[in-house]
Amino acid sequence: MSVKVCTRCVMDSTIKVIDFDEKGICNYCKTYEHRVSTELYKEPERSQKLNLLIEKIKKDGKNKNYDCVIGVSGGVDSSFVAHLVKEFGLRPLAIHLDNGWNSELAVQNIQQLLNKLDIDLYTHVIDWEEFKDLQRAFIKSSIENLEIPTDHAINALLLKMADKHGIKYILNGSNLVTEGILPIQGGRNIDYRLLKDIHNKFGNKKLKTYPSISIWNFAYKKNKKKIKYIPILNYIDFDKEKAIELLEDKYGWRRYGGKHYESIFTRFFQGYILPNKYNYDKRKAHLSTMIMSGQINRDDALLELKNNPYPDQKLLEDDLEFFLKKFDFTKEEFEIIMKETPKDPKEFKSYESMLEKLKPLVLKIKEYAKGN
Repeated sequence: MSVKVCTRCVMDSTIKVIDFDEKGICNYCKTYEHRVSTELYKEPERSQKLNLLIEKIKKDGKNKNYDCVIGVSGGVDSSFVAHLVKEFGLRPLAIHLDNGWNSELAVQNIQQLLNKLDIDLYTHVIDWEEFKDLQRAFIKSSIENLEIPTDHAINALLLKMADKHGIKYILNGSNLVTEGILPIQGGRNIDYRLLKDIHNKFGNKKLKTYPSISIWNFAYKKNKKKIKYIPILNYIDFDKEKAIELLEDKYGWRRYGGKHYESIFTRFFQGYILPNKYNYDKRKAHLSTMIMSGQINRDDALLELKNNPYPDQKLLEDDLEFFLKKFDFTKEEFEIIMKETPKDPKEFKSYESMLEKLKPLVLKIKEYAKGN
């Protein structure tokens, strides 16, 4: 069966949920355009909103040690956010989760950047034996989104530290112009019920120190404590290549390859596991977003996709060896896991499935309320 490619971006029919119109344009392009029209502002409104936001952050953080929290990974987006907040005159507390998978380059990037910017850093070193057991459980579960354990811990940690210091703002590197197109992998990283069920089924150790947060506590911190996530890069004209050049020139920041490849696990997951087990090359989503935001042309993106997701074969072999050793998998065990049929997160308990079951009850309550 031939693969159909979108005529505007590079998303194709290998993606799970995709459709094309009569011009061959995919639904992801249309969703991206809608998001741009509703989530991004044009000048002069954008600058006005940014200035008001910065003033509000400074006002709410007055007489406190810090006025905002930022997460740092050593990657482009979070590094540029660190640069940006200091340019704005903010007083950030930087948070880093050391989950045992940092590349040396990521650590160097973080240290050099934050030292030059004079930003305080809190690093949470995760209990590796606990986290290894959790990640192994997710790998054995065969659900696609293997980044949930890391992403959940980061979210829990950011909220915990913001609450601890009385900070109302978490400024992150999420942005529309480089991440606006992302197919649903299934399973939300905030869903601790899903995480626990997978760990209960495939793990062995108790999670005594793992940073976690229930959906109820998450809602409490956002709604009652008024802690806000701010995608600060959406408030500027963010150009990724220009951001990289600035970081290199000003802070000695160094490139590390693909998107989020500052983590060895993410590099192996996105470069090897996703395309080989789940038939999904995540570069397609990233490059499609860059096409839609005008930061790369479609022909160059198509050429890029002809290259192997891994920078080179030797690095792949080294990463595979490191991956197996770190997780205590034999090569044979891992090959069996790679051949197993991918699972839908709906096969496991989750807050999402629980809320879905409650929908009819909620509707009945609403109907009852209207009649009384």
